[in-house]
Amino acid sequence: MSKYQRNIISGVVLLLFFCIFGDASAAPLIPNVSIDVGSSENPQDVAVTLQLLAVLTILSIAPSILIMTTAFVRIVVVLGFLRNALSTQTAPPNMVIISLAMFLTFYIMSPYWSQANENGLQPYLAGEITQEEAIDNVVEPIREFMFRQTREADLALFVNLADAPRPEGPEDVSTFTLIPAFMISELKTAFQIGFMIYIPFIVIDMIVATTLMSMGMMMLPPVMISLPFKILLFVMVDGWHLLVQSLIVSFK
Repeated sequence: MSKYQRNIISGVVLLLFFCIFGDASAAPLIPNVSIDVGSSENPQDVAVTLQLLAVLTILSIAPSILIMTTAFVRIVVVLGFLRNALSTQTAPPNMVIISLAMFLTFYIMSPYWSQANENGLQPYLAGEITQEEAIDNVVEPIREFMFRQTREADLALFVNLADAPRPEGPEDVSTFTLIPAFMISELKTAFQIGFMIYIPFIVIDMIVATTLMSMGMMMLPPVMISLPFKILLFVMVDGWHLLVQSLIVSFK
C-alpha cells in the first residue's frame, strides 16, 4: 500500500468521526485511548471515558456513516432496480452488487476525500492547524458534495422542521440537517433512474406475454421466455457500461 493510499484511508477514518461531531461551534476533543479500571474522583476522567465510548460507537456504525454521506445510496438502489428489472433474482448476487457500489463510491468520492485529507487531516497531524480548523477543513468538501446533490425542497423540509433559526446561507445549515435531506434526495434520484431502467424490460415482458397468449400458451410463464431476451438486449447495448457511465455522470 502506497503512502498516498494510507493517507486517504486515514482521512476517511477521521472523516467518519468528524461527520458525527462535525459542527465547529461545539467541536469535542478527541480523547487519548487508554485502558484503566478503578474509581475516579475527577469528573474530567469520566468525561474522557464517555468520549472514548463515543469513538468506539462511531467505529461500529462507520458503514452507516459512509452510506449517509456518500454516493453509495443512489448506486446500490439503482443496481437493485436493474436486477429486479432483469428478473434474474440472485444474479448478480448481493455481494457483487455491494462490492460494485462500494468501489464506484470510492471512485466518485476520492476527489472529496483527497481534499479533506490534504486540507484537514495532514495539516492537523503535522500540528499546523487546530482541531477546530481541521474539523472545518475535513467536513467542508463532504458538505459541498451533499449540497450539490440535495434538492432545495428536501433541504427546506428539514430546515423548517428543525427547531433552529432560519439559516442565511449553506454555511449556516447544520450537518445533522443536511444528511437526511441528502439521503431522501438520493433516494428520489435513484427511483427516477430505476423507472427509466424498467421501461425497455417491461416492453419485452409485454411483447412476450402477448405473443404467448395469442399462441394459446397460457400455462407457460412469460418471465421464463422473456428473461433470455432481456439479457440479450442488455448485453447488446453494453448495459453495464451505459449504466455505470450514467451513474457517474449523474454526480457531476
